[in-house]
Amino acid sequence: MALIIFVLASVTFLSALIAMRYAIQGKEVVLPDVVGKTQDQARQMLGSIGVGLKVEDRVYSNLPVDAVVRQSPPPKTHVKAGADEHVVLSLGAQKVQIPDLQGKSERAARIELMRSGMQLGEESTAYLPGQPEDTVLEQDPVPGTANATSPHENLLVSADAPPSAFVMPVLTNQTVAAAEAKLGASGLRVSKLTLVEAPGVLHGVVVDQAPAHGQRVDASVPIELQVAE
Repeated sequence: MALIIFVLASVTFLSALIAMRYAIQGKEVVLPDVVGKTQDQARQMLGSIGVGLKVEDRVYSNLPVDAVVRQSPPPKTHVKAGADEHVVLSLGAQKVQIPDLQGKSERAARIELMRSGMQLGEESTAYLPGQPEDTVLEQDPVPGTANATSPHENLLVSADAPPSAFVMPVLTNQTVAAAEAKLGASGLRVSKLTLVEAPGVLHGVVVDQAPAHGQRVDASVPIELQVAE
């Protein structure tokens, strides 16, 4: 009788352990291959195993419009039910001619892209002497490209002139007033003053500075001084 009770208790314990593990991990399913399927077909296939579909992007391809071009995670991956499968859908073959945007303003470039059925991709800025501000310097893909894979056009736009830079002067062994005057002449200012013990140094004299002497700074850099108390 004791042996039977022990066996039943063991079975009960193992069943509870398996049930707990199942509850924690959740049901796992295997992802089907939905590449080439229409969006509706892919959604139905994934939905039948409890997986959602999330459209991440659309690209030009030889597949029909709204067909799945890529999926992530890939087919045959084990995932938990309730997860999402991320897909990229086809826009069909490229039919638009990429416009020439170089030399146009950033706003005019956006409008031109919309008229062409394209979208703005990544936009970067760079300062080039002699170039007017907010002007498209380069674009990718280049104008006239006939084999683009994405409707997104990346732009490099001219930026404002960089802030004036200065070499950090020597401020130690000067009074706070003298140090602030020297910084002010270069358009810089003190952002933080800290009083410290400095035996043998007169009250109000700078004993340390950050950034250090010789470093390159501009008006956006915080300047801190340690002053004898």
